[in-house]
Amino acid sequence: MEEEYPGSRGQNGDSPEAAPDTAYEKRLEHFIQLLSDDEESNRWKAAEMLGRMADPAAIDALIDTLWDDDARVRQKAAWALGRIGDMRAYAPLQRLYRIENESAQEIIQDALENIRRESSS
Repeated sequence: MEEEYPGSRGQNGDSPEAAPDTAYEKRLEHFIQLLSDDEESNRWKAAEMLGRMADPAAIDALIDTLWDDDARVRQKAAWALGRIGDMRAYAPLQRLYRIENESAQEIIQDALENIRRESSS
């Protein structure tokens, strides 16, 4: 069973869109902003949290993060994009796959498969 980020659902288990939650929106924005932090560890932790939140609002920022200088940040961004499952990330992930090492390619391949699976359901 996949872990949900606390606060990623409304009080009744609804999606954030169904039950607007300003605390949720503030957390989402906080993690998106952390993707630009000077500390690599803050960037990859932010990418991980955004993946756990699985909110499509983070797609563009995570796609930009695919080109981070730090390999861990790139890999976590790829993982997060796979968790979200939005087709907008497909082509950028394919580009990244061609230039990454073998271990990163495995993560990217998993993300691409998750996106394909989400788009076909």
